Amino acid sequence: MNMILHGIEAPNIIHTNTLTENLADIQEKDRYDVVLANPPFGGKERKEVQQNFPIRTGETAFLFLQHFIKIVKAGGRGGVVIKNTFLSNTDNASVSLRKLLLESCQLHTVLDCPGGTFQGAGVKTVVLFFEKGAPTRKIWYYQLDPGRNMGKTNPLNDDDLAEFVTLQKTFADSPQSWSVDAKSIDPTSFDLSVKNPNGGEEVTHRSPEAIMDEIAALDAESAEVLATIRGLL
Repeated sequence: MNMILHGIEAPNIIHTNTLTENLADIQEKDRYDVVLANPPFGGKERKEVQQNFPIRTGETAFLFLQHFIKIVKAGGRGGVVIKNTFLSNTDNASVSLRKLLLESCQLHTVLDCPGGTFQGAGVKTVVLFFEKGAPTRKIWYYQLDPGRNMGKTNPLNDDDLAEFVTLQKTFADSPQSWSVDAKSIDPTSFDLSVKNPNGGEEVTHRSPEAIMDEIAALDAESAEVLATIRGLL
């Protein structure tokens, strides 16, 4: 529906639940060179669907991450948006999934996004960049700070990411970026928390007016989408 509303009138859509595919059934011909994804957060899957995955959890985002790791070819690349709590959650599924990611892929970059980057997520997010086929040796972190509150009427733009793109080419250190050697990661928790050694993140509280303006903008957008859908019926 989102593609149709954005002018792609004949998208090649396969109506299916990706998570119902058993990972054991994925063959080399099913794999891809590049996977870019923003899986849904906070969803829950049925027990029978969880049986398709070696790391069983009801959290859909964690099931999708397992799927993405599986369908990337050896030497292939991935970029996945996921809620930042994944980096530090202590439940068995989160720990096991971080272990899988670090041992089967070179997780070379973690982009820490400010709150409000992805509307509707409800939590802060990070973007994981990895290459499959070799274990993680070093992780480069970048803490994105656009210098303003993010929201529907004030979204992320290319200029906000310019420094990240430049520094990421050489994994350079800066006040917003640093590297962590994989050998220093706790082998029991595999904690990947964003901990800026250059002073950390300054917490900026949004004003009540800004929050109300965003709520009004979201309500207006919802009304417009519903009106468009109603017109298609």
